[in-house]
This record gives sequence, C-alpha cells and structure tokens, in this order.
Amino acid sequence: MEDDERIARLVSRALEVEGYAVDRAYNGLDALAIALDRHFDLLLLDLMLPGLDGAEVLSRVVEERPGQRVIVVSAIMEIGLRVACLDAGAVDFVSKPFALAELMARVRAHMREPIRADRPWLVVGQVKLDIRQRLALVADRRVDLSLRESLLLRHLMQRAGQACSRSELLADVWGLSFDPGSNVVDVCVRRLRGKLGTAARVETVRNVGYRLLSD
Repeated sequence: MEDDERIARLVSRALEVEGYAVDRAYNGLDALAIALDRHFDLLLLDLMLPGLDGAEVLSRVVEERPGQRVIVVSAIMEIGLRVACLDAGAVDFVSKPFALAELMARVRAHMREPIRADRPWLVVGQVKLDIRQRLALVADRRVDLSLRESLLLRHLMQRAGQACSRSELLADVWGLSFDPGSNVVDVCVRRLRGKLGTAARVETVRNVGYRLLSD
C-alpha cells in the first residue's frame, strides 16, 4: 500500500522472489477496501496515501481485524508519530529511505511466528491468553487487554520463567530497535500487573527487565 509506484514495484518484486504472493494498492481507499475484503498475513502500509491517509487505514484495519500484522513504512520521522502508529496496532515502523534487505528481514521476522487459528490460547499456570481477541483468563476471571498489553503478556508467557530485557520487549512489543528514552515498558507492565492481579506474578529482574513466574 504505497503511492509511489516505483517503490511499490521494487518491494513487490523482492517479496515475490522470497515466495510471497503480493497485492498492491496506490491510494488509501483502495488499500482499506482490499485489506478488509481479503485475508493477508502481513500489510506494508505507507502513511502518505492519497484519498485516505495511512493512519486512518491503520486504525480501521486494526479495529476490524485485531490480529492483522501491519508494518508502517514512512518518510515521516517524528518519534511521536512512530509511537502513535505502534500504539494504534502496527507491529513495526520502518523509516524511508530504507534498505531493502532490512525491510525483507523485518517481514521475515514478523512472519516467523504466525498465530494459528486452531491453537489460539497460550497457557502458563493460571493464565490463558487469546491474543487475537486481546483476552486473558486469569483463574477463570476474564481480563480484557489493550494490544500492547496482550503482546507484552504473550512475550512473557512464551518465555515464562526467563528474564526478558527491556530492549527485547521494546523490539517485540513496540517494534522499536532503539530506546525512545521513556518508561513505556514499565508503564505497560504496571498496567498489566494491575489487570492480572496476584494470580499471575510479573517479577522485576533488577538491571534487566521482567519475568513471568510460571508457578
């Protein structure tokens, strides 16, 4: 979903070489219609689209399809916008101009662990997580989560009992390869703890990050 046809063709060819089937849209209205009409493993979305801007496309796609992976690709460099896109549901943000090899690596990374429809639940101790619905069951108590809270809990559950550094949490949950100089991880952990209660213990690992205790 890119209004620059040259870039769209370049990225499309690179994806096709790696074996992916590709559809293209050159304006926001077509992008939204295609994204909601078909099922895609991953969307690459530019923000500066004619007709309907990419931020609105992102918001409406994530609202209609909560599990949809979207990588935002944009020349707009403001940190606030990057964070806003990630908070809105994008799994990653790639700045233009980008190295094609890096973009392909990010695509592969986000495609590596598909959410399987036949096994939606992750289970650790008294905690069950359905990331598609942003829903947790904690000792059979329903807990509704935001996108970032569900992604954070998934990461901690997948590495239950192991210390997870703030840098890896930033990379996996927020798609950030740098420290934005804020306490975004700590704030999200605090909110998650408040929702999960004492049945699920998220332990602080000093000078490292956090760990979900599995017992």
